[in-house]
Amino acid sequence: MVASVSTRAWQRMLSGRRLDLLDPSPLDIEIEDVALGLSRVARWNGQTSGRHAFSVAQHSVLVLDIVGKSKTAAPRALRLAALLHDASEYVTSDLITPFKAALGPEYKAVEKRVQAAANLRFGLPGVLPEAWTREIKRADRIAAYVEATRLAGFTEHEARRIFMFRGKDPGIDLQAWPAERARVEFMERFTRLQPEE
Repeated sequence: MVASVSTRAWQRMLSGRRLDLLDPSPLDIEIEDVALGLSRVARWNGQTSGRHAFSVAQHSVLVLDIVGKSKTAAPRALRLAALLHDASEYVTSDLITPFKAALGPEYKAVEKRVQAAANLRFGLPGVLPEAWTREIKRADRIAAYVEATRLAGFTEHEARRIFMFRGKDPGIDLQAWPAERARVEFMERFTRLQPEE
C-alpha cells in the first residue's frame, strides 16, 4: 500500500514567508512580496506593445489614480483598497477573464481567500463594503479600456463592448514601465497610504 502524500499548496516568498494558498494567513503576507510579485506578473498575458510587459503593479497604481481623480475626497482606506484590489495575483497570477471562467469556481475561491487575507493584513475588511467594490470596479473598467486601446491592440469599439465602458475616453497616455519601476511606484503609493502615527 502506497502512503498518501498531500499536494503542496504553499509558496515560499523571498521574504522567507510561506503562504498556504488554500488557507492563507494574513500574517504570512508581506507588502514587499506583494509588490515584487505584482511587478513581475504581466496583464493581458504579456500581449502588449512596448519593451516591457504591462504589470499588475502598474495596473494597480492606475486604478488608484482613477479612483483618486473621480473621488477627490475618497477615504484613505478606499484608496488603499483600490491599490490592493488585485493583491491576490502576486501568487495566483493574472489570468484573463475568459480563462478564469473556463477554470470554474475553484480558482475564484482560492483567489478570494488570498485577497481577503491580504485585505486583513493591511488593515482593510476581508470583504470590502459594496460601495467601495463598485467604485473600484468602475475604475478597473476604465483602466482595462485604457490598457486595451493603448497597449493591447483592441479597437475603441471592441474595447467599449467587451469591457462595457460607456464613458468618455479618459485621455490617459500609457506606456508599460520596467518591472523595477512598477515595484517602486507600487511601494511608494502603499507607503503614502499608511496612516500617520
